[in-house]
Amino acid sequence: MGAPTRILLADDHALVRRGLRMILDAEEDLTVVAEAADGTEAVDAATAGGIDLAILDIAMPQMTGLQAARQISRSAPNVRILILSMYDNEQYFFEAIRAGASGYVLKSVADRDLIEACRASMRGESFLYPGAVTALIRDYLERDRRGDPMPNSILTPREEQITKLIAEGNSTREIAEALRISVKTVDRHRANVLQKLGLRDRLDLARFAIRTGLIEP
Repeated sequence: MGAPTRILLADDHALVRRGLRMILDAEEDLTVVAEAADGTEAVDAATAGGIDLAILDIAMPQMTGLQAARQISRSAPNVRILILSMYDNEQYFFEAIRAGASGYVLKSVADRDLIEACRASMRGESFLYPGAVTALIRDYLERDRRGDPMPNSILTPREEQITKLIAEGNSTREIAEALRISVKTVDRHRANVLQKLGLRDRLDLARFAIRTGLIEP
């Protein structure tokens, strides 16, 4: 096993941070190395270096978790992001994905889902709780019925990047070399994208990339 994932935990309630830290630190492959009580502190900690994954409460003073996620995505793009929320809310979920988060974890089931979400995020995958999957499918079907363009917020920034490269005709090995990731990781991303979008193959991905403006026709 390699070095454990270095985690920043941001929540304005010290008791919540303490409980989550106990859950995370109990795992050999995860370790909390920094804490923040508001969004501004979270951005400072994430951009200072030494952080692999930022877990951000959605509702924090000074700067919300969503605002912090946007800033971290711009300033420290190598830091993966999970949004932690007490709200099972479709709008918040879509905003979290749009802000660059790779997952949305409900506090009510954090003791069950948080570990899995952390590991999925570090594998370059998305973590979606069942209600979020339902929201994605409903949104997709509704937009398709109306003939609207597919929303790019369905995919994480990394998934968009790989979709674009696939649509441009790059092979799996070429993508892996360009992004400095493994072939297996590229395959996993492609499978996730196909499953999320309900698509079948590279041709479908190319059509999707053209419709959403990832590439020019």
